[in-house]
Amino acid sequence: MNAPPYHLMQQLEWSFDALIQALEALAEHYERQAPPTWQLAPAGDAPARWMRTALLDVWHQSSQDGRETRNYLGIVAADETLLAAAHKVNGAKEAFHTTLQTIKRTAPKSLSDTKAHLARRHPDVQSVLNKEGLARLHLKQCWRQLPIADADVAKVRFAWYQSGRSIKRITVREAEQKLLKLDSDAPHVRMQLRRLAGIPSSEPLAQVQSQAPLMRANLFFNHPLADGHTRRALNVAMPLFVPSAQGVLPDIKAPSAQPHASRTRAVRRDEKIESEVFLPSLRVFRYR
Repeated sequence: MNAPPYHLMQQLEWSFDALIQALEALAEHYERQAPPTWQLAPAGDAPARWMRTALLDVWHQSSQDGRETRNYLGIVAADETLLAAAHKVNGAKEAFHTTLQTIKRTAPKSLSDTKAHLARRHPDVQSVLNKEGLARLHLKQCWRQLPIADADVAKVRFAWYQSGRSIKRITVREAEQKLLKLDSDAPHVRMQLRRLAGIPSSEPLAQVQSQAPLMRANLFFNHPLADGHTRRALNVAMPLFVPSAQGVLPDIKAPSAQPHASRTRAVRRDEKIESEVFLPSLRVFRYR
């Protein structure tokens, strides 16, 4: 294994420990203050338990796609002390992310062992490891930032955004290499290799990844911000902290608890990708 330098591993350990401490401190501040909180479709948990679960949910669940993250949607009316604790969490998350990305560049093959090492440092690791399917850190859930409003908010309007997808152009050779990394003896992989061999090597292909539905919050401020704007939109997957010295929540327009089952936006007329997948194992399509 290409192990990362000792000083980087030490820095990563420090940043991970600092992150866990910052999360614990924010959860404790929240529990002591019990600030006004709005939750989207709460599952019966008291706000303090819900907040602690949201903050400390950094584990993969069994059968969870590593690209997916769990959402905890809500709004907290936060005073200066709570806001400071939330900003400290975001700083710790950024430091952890930066160090981990440095290790990923210098020793990419060590990432799995690094994640396992960090998991063993978590204070709740023994209880976690005893639960089925919760033995691996979910790095995206470790470093994703807490949304914090810039100023006093008058109202918040939520809406699901679910029509996004990423499209990456790849070559026939790249697609072949990706298939060969799979089980090349499997019948479905051999079939896709034959299909790939039947098209010109110069033909570009499209690898498509549908993006999970996102919750978008539209914030309307009581007063213009420094840049003159009175509103701002941001994607939210964690509780939104809004400044409130008086402990008052803004006016909230709640969305449906789940996104609509079907796509609500019309398909673009200039769609250039075939509707039928060409290489199912790679989500690769041909252009029209």
